[in-house]
Amino acid sequence: MMEAQKYVWEGAIPLQIHLHESEVTTLPPPLPALILAPRIGYLPLLIPHIKPHFNSTLPPGVDTVWFEYKGLPLKWYIPTGVLFDLLCVEPERPWNLTVHFRGYPGNILIPCEGEDSVKWSFINSLKEASYIINGNCKNVMNMSQPDQVELWHSVFNAGNLEAYLKVSSKLKLGTAGHEYSANLNSGSFVSRQSTGDTDATGQVKTGRVPVRLYVWGVSEDFDDLEDAPQIDSWDKISYINRPVEIHGEEGKCFTLLDAVKSLLPEHFQYKSLTNEESSKEEGEDEQKVPSEEGGENLSEDVESCYPSDNAEVKLVRIQGIEPKLEIPFSWVVHNLMNPEHFLHICVCLKVSQVKIPSDG
Repeated sequence: MMEAQKYVWEGAIPLQIHLHESEVTTLPPPLPALILAPRIGYLPLLIPHIKPHFNSTLPPGVDTVWFEYKGLPLKWYIPTGVLFDLLCVEPERPWNLTVHFRGYPGNILIPCEGEDSVKWSFINSLKEASYIINGNCKNVMNMSQPDQVELWHSVFNAGNLEAYLKVSSKLKLGTAGHEYSANLNSGSFVSRQSTGDTDATGQVKTGRVPVRLYVWGVSEDFDDLEDAPQIDSWDKISYINRPVEIHGEEGKCFTLLDAVKSLLPEHFQYKSLTNEESSKEEGEDEQKVPSEEGGENLSEDVESCYPSDNAEVKLVRIQGIEPKLEIPFSWVVHNLMNPEHFLHICVCLKVSQVKIPSDG
């Protein structure tokens, strides 16, 4: 499992950053800056590396740095990898961004004072995750100053996984994913929920996973990603900040699709089968064997596995990966979670009417 985490931690996106033409004061204009941006990092943390490249051509004034992609100002508190997964449906390499040192769009973006703003946004997210997992955030609040500094430096440098694990283990933020992943290693695909228990290391086992879901709703269908409509406004993105309640059922694996459906109940409300359909299912079930995930098809209290409306998941992307929806959610949680203990999931959903509730 450590190998997958290591790949995520070391993941980077090649960026080609252009200075906006309105801020170019020299001829010829400067060449774009090329840089590898850590997936788990944040765009403002790149400023010390790119400002020297453009410094000689900037107009006079105070720096208020922000980035845009095809005219869309980028939210600095969203991890760089998540921005890329969300906005580049057809991956673009290098990713061409535009940097501004003037004219901060305060009507769209919340203020950012550089590294300090990013650091406290990260710590606040960590507190929020702790509250979701443990019911309180005392472990984060009681972190020693040296541990807090070491934790932040491990994220800021985006390369020291060992240092991060050493400090983060003290926070006792073990989620259900850790326990379920152990079951996977032993060859079992059956989820078992253990809410509130602790293991030998003292890590709390819960059935609540902190998730940030970014939903892009489309009304028109597409087969190729290159034909997908472009996101040109944040109004087209629904931001859903809800924990996933993992419900372990004997003989059934809780999958990524189960998690997505639980986060979007308004689009995936199950409907009961009619008596005629139930009888048909019962007849078919006599010839069926347990499914690959370990589940059985039961004839009693059968519910349709299809949504009651026409919602269709077109794309799910996590850490640049487009996993199969049948993958055990435990594996996703344990391996693809960000350092602040949130799992960021980008979803493209085809719906008859593009109106998805958002948490902010």
